[in-house]
Parts: sequence; structure tokens; C-alpha cells
Amino acid sequence: MSDDYGYDYEDDSPYGTETEYGAGDADVPDGDDGADGAGASQDGGRGPERTFAALPPAQGRGFATSWWGRAWLQALEDTALDGQQLKQGRQLARKGGVGAVSVRPGRITAMVRGRDGTAHRSDVLLQQLGAGAWDRFLDMAVDRAGHIAALLDREMPPHLVEDAAGAGVELLPGIGDLEPECTCGAWDHCPHTGALCYQVARLLDEDPFVLLLMRGRDERRLLDELQVRSAARAIRPGDGGAAEATDEAEREVRGVPAGEAFGVAGILPPLPAPPSAPDTPGLGPSLDTETPPAPGIDPAALEVLAADSAVRAHRMLLDALAPGHEEQPFPVELTPRQDAVRLAADARPDARVGARLASGSGRTPADLDAAVRAWRYGGVPALAVLDEEWAPDPEDLGRARVRLDEAWEAGERPALRASGRARWTVAGADLQLRLDRDGRWWPYRKERGRWVPAGPADDDPAGALAGAEEGGAADGTSGTGTAI
Repeated sequence: MSDDYGYDYEDDSPYGTETEYGAGDADVPDGDDGADGAGASQDGGRGPERTFAALPPAQGRGFATSWWGRAWLQALEDTALDGQQLKQGRQLARKGGVGAVSVRPGRITAMVRGRDGTAHRSDVLLQQLGAGAWDRFLDMAVDRAGHIAALLDREMPPHLVEDAAGAGVELLPGIGDLEPECTCGAWDHCPHTGALCYQVARLLDEDPFVLLLMRGRDERRLLDELQVRSAARAIRPGDGGAAEATDEAEREVRGVPAGEAFGVAGILPPLPAPPSAPDTPGLGPSLDTETPPAPGIDPAALEVLAADSAVRAHRMLLDALAPGHEEQPFPVELTPRQDAVRLAADARPDARVGARLASGSGRTPADLDAAVRAWRYGGVPALAVLDEEWAPDPEDLGRARVRLDEAWEAGERPALRASGRARWTVAGADLQLRLDRDGRWWPYRKERGRWVPAGPADDDPAGALAGAEEGGAADGTSGTGTAI
């Protein structure tokens, strides 16, 4: 059958079909490089090929939800020289302008219909892995049973990619790895090849074997080779009866061979569910004893640090058990000055320990009090708004002024005067709006002659100011006597 874009295909399944082109032609580069090279040619010797039916329009959804799909798009966006061309390609893909997609080693192909209705054949080339690289990848995967399980579940966890990179095998494309070809004549990524790449990101979300096929191995061959290597690893060298006699002793030391564990996977009962996380952090030890502390040791400060460690460990455990944790970016490491504020906000130490935190972080107690308020309202971004006054460029400043003009109904906007490069004070009131680098508005209130945070950020300056005008006392952060 044929889709709306003149591209023939035979299957309506979103996973496509697989065909072979001649015995002995598959993965030709593996036989040519003989080492770690990436294969002689991306276009020579067509190997296994999968054809995916044209996907429906992607209205109202992103093109990649998996981290490896987003990495594919990052490589595209880092490679293309003209962002406007990619924007047009994204629009074409979103409206369903990409026909059936053919994937084979080193190349993806589709007919893409442009905005003027003209259909172009578009190809994107990706270097295949050589025989040496595939050997290292397969050895690495066999050594780690979790990698095989992830591939069978059609997942590509970050540690699989990291371990492959450690073995010298780059699975995901990088800058410049996606080479475009299109009948429209463009030498860089055009809207047609851009649309094709965006569509392929949707395929990668469902099946990472699509990427491995582009790199030179189809799913069937890859799993067959993994099975062969797993079986070979399970057979340990020996001399007949002597090997059998020492088998049990070796097993006690080395565990169960992977081949045996795989063979009995359907027989053994499932593992028990892991225990649930505790509802609250554990209690820290009490260091209030009759024995005097050693010189230079502050038991009260140590108790604060121990309690904070328990709170952080509990939070890390809950984060690790949350769905999708493995796809989340690593948290930003705090500076000592920022961590002192976090500790004061979370642990609520007594005044003496709070004064030590203030001194150690280069703040006065009043400054630390304001910083704690900021932290509770918005963490590191809120702290940056308190500590730094940045200078917006003319374009950002213009957008901010337009936003201020449009935030209130006619006649309701308060009189605002610029009080800095990204700050506006309400005339006749001790209220202020501060703009951060992400375009969000933070309310501030003047108390005892100093500006202190008065609420969380809001994309709407009117909403931010309204939150400050309501008082902020309900969350326990208003007033200069915050317990630290």
C-alpha cells in the first residue's frame, strides 16, 4: 500500500518490517575494517532494513520522551547550522509531513512533503560501528546481565551507554555525526532532513534497536551473538572429571554462571518486593553526655550535622524510588555558601549554631535569615535573586516592560519605578518585584530597612505581587526572626 506522501510500505505496524538484501551483504563494514574502525562506507552493501509506516501527526506532544531520544535530537540541533531550518522541519514532522521511514545500517530514508506540497527524498547518514567496536560492545553487555535485560525490554539506560563508551564504543550520535542528504539540494540540514530526524526520535522512544540497526547490527543478529557469547562464558575450561569435581567449590566462590541463571529464569519464583521507604528520617544520636567533649569539638553542631544527614539520606532514598529516577539529571552541586543556607533552612539550628553558619558563609545573622527565606521559597534560583543583581540585555528588558504593562487590567496597575537593573518598586508601598534570568518574577518586602523575600516566583508579575501583598505569614517565613 502507499501512504499520503507517495512512499510505499507493506505494514501498518508502528514497529515496521524487516527485510534482507542478499546473503552475505549484511553489516559489510564489519568485514572490511578488521579492527576498531567504523566501516568503509555507510552506503555500500545494503544490510538488513526495517520500514516503519508513516506516523500520525504529533500535535500536542513532544518528539522524544526517552533520554536517548532526546540525545538524538540534541545531536541534530547541535549539528545544524540554521535553527530556522530545524524549526520548519519540526513543524513538518508535527503536521505529518514525513512518509514511511526506512532504516538500515548507516542510513535512514523517507519521503518528506514540504510546505509547498513538493515531496523530496531525504536521507540522514550515521557512521556504522566496526567489527572491533561491536566485539567490545558485546563483551561488555555479556559481562553485565542487566544490560541484556534492558535491551530485551527495549530500553537503553544511561549506564549501558556509559559502559559502552568506557569500552570505546559511542552508541549515541554526537555533534556532526548526523550527515544530511536531500533532493532539495541543501548541503546542510534542511526542513526535510530535520523533519525526518524528529520523526526518528519518536521511533527511538519505542525501540532503541532502531539506533543499533543504524550503527550496523539488526536486532536478530545482535541477540543471537549475545546468546552465543553468554553460552560460551557459561562453559568454563577444564579436563573432564576434574572440572566437574571442582564445579561446586568454584560456584561457592564465583556464584551462578550467567548461562545457568538465564536458563532457569522462568522456573525460579520472582524476587520479593523491596521494602518500602520509611515515612520519616531516622533520629540522630544525642551527644549530650556527662563526658566533656574533646577540645575543638562542638556536640550541638555535630547533632545538627547528623540530623541533616538523616534528612538528606531519606530524601535521596525517596528520589531513587520515584518512577523515572534514572532519567533525571544529576542535582547541581551546592557551593559551601549555598549549602550553609540549605543547612540552616532544613535543620533549624539554635541561635548559637546559626551564628556559626552565618559567620562561616560570610553573612551576618540578618543576611542568613533573609537567605533562609529565599531558600524556602525557591532554593538555588531564589537565592541567586537575593544575592545577585544582574543586568538584562535590551531585548530581555523590553520583554519585561511589556509584561509589566500587560499584567494588570486598565487602571489597576500600581505605580512602579525602576529601582535597579532588574528590579521595580511599588511607589508608596514597601513592595518590590525582581526579575530572574529565566523571566520569572519574585516578590520582595521591605522590613526594618532591608528587602527580604516575600513569596515564591510567578510567571505573572501581578500574581507575584499579589502573593506578597497577602502577607506571606501563613508559611512561617515572614518576619526577621526566622528560627535558624
